[in-house]
Amino acid sequence: MHTILERSHFLKQALLDFVLDAEGDLAQALETYSAEQSRRGQDNTQQDFIIDSFLIEGKVKDQSPIDLFKAQYSDITESDRLLLDSWHRSFIGLFAITEIEGDRLELKNWLTDKYYIIGINNYQTLQESSRLKIGEIILVRIAPVTDTYWTFFGKYTLLGKLGKPKLAVAIGNFKEKYPHYLYSDAPELLEAAWQSVSHYHEQFINFFGSDEITLPGYQLNQKIGEFQELISEQRLAAMGINPNKSLSELAAEAGVSEAEIQAAIQETGADSKLISQLMNQQNGNSKMVMPKVDLPAELKKAEQVTAISHPRWGQMFLPTYTKFQTLLTTEDWRTIEGAEKLVRHYLEDKYINAFIWHRLAKNYPGALEKLLQDYLQRPEFSLDDDLDKLLQEFQKPLKPELPEIASVPIHLHELFQSAVAEVNKSKPKDKKPKKSVKGFK
Repeated sequence: MHTILERSHFLKQALLDFVLDAEGDLAQALETYSAEQSRRGQDNTQQDFIIDSFLIEGKVKDQSPIDLFKAQYSDITESDRLLLDSWHRSFIGLFAITEIEGDRLELKNWLTDKYYIIGINNYQTLQESSRLKIGEIILVRIAPVTDTYWTFFGKYTLLGKLGKPKLAVAIGNFKEKYPHYLYSDAPELLEAAWQSVSHYHEQFINFFGSDEITLPGYQLNQKIGEFQELISEQRLAAMGINPNKSLSELAAEAGVSEAEIQAAIQETGADSKLISQLMNQQNGNSKMVMPKVDLPAELKKAEQVTAISHPRWGQMFLPTYTKFQTLLTTEDWRTIEGAEKLVRHYLEDKYINAFIWHRLAKNYPGALEKLLQDYLQRPEFSLDDDLDKLLQEFQKPLKPELPEIASVPIHLHELFQSAVAEVNKSKPKDKKPKKSVKGFK
């Protein structure tokens, strides 16, 4: 085992002990961070995972635990300081094991398709990792040791060998629990994904004439379909693909057989436009694919559905938005049947995000403030001073996370399409399809 690997283990343990033995502001910061992570869905069994994340992400008056550790032990060597500083590049990922050789592993980050050489830095982990097998999936935080290899920054969670449907579910769960680590080692993918959200918003406004539209569910579903078709045609045109060409012409251009395209269409349920788009992208003209946007099945029969678009928060479908607006335009909102249940729903449902609340606050400031004063029984409640605190109290992030409409890397898009195809193959043909696999759409 290399000296620098052993040193990385020693420094990690020293940093961990420094944080766990701390009192005052650092101890309070750890407690607050742990509580916030638990609210995000990480249970107590992942306490070690949370503490390791705090070592990297935690803040005490704009200083990280690493900064405080270096200040406390000012006599550490320059090489130790450089190693500690490099750990700010540490990140959590969902990795596939691609090679095993002694005390070294090669991992592929499934989120970004990037590869890492991992050196094991302690004998306990070396013994535990000896049971790992090529093809298994692990959830772990890794940290750099040198310019060429990394190490585990803590315990890993073994998910085992996963078929495509279960892997798609695992990636969907990762996206939900660790959204800020989605493309943390590929800033170019993250930037492209955010740009796609902004572009989608512009297209939404161009098509609907506004950032908000309310229609009966079946009509909105039709309009969203027309909107998706227009976007598809525009993307194909931008890539130089003629949507009116036959499969044989597309196959000749792509250098594959028409039968291969037909097989792909039958397997994935995609149309020729999507197949040609993917082939074009696989030839290197693009790295991202825009997911298909569908109105959820339960909303297609809704009496009214409001679709709202935002360049950062993405697209939201709200079947009760006009009802909530009615609460705010009625002299006494409590006279409306089901009013309190609706207000509680807007506070508790994570889908009703901070953007929606701020939109209502902007359009109905006085009425919303009065409604919340009454509902919360807080007569001193002020939108300006207390709305964000209230949203945080109900665990609503104040900043947007990458929304579902964001474009995704090709390899994730193809994984999800294959997962859906496998699930569909396993279904009896005389039964209706069940709910689709969770993941990237």
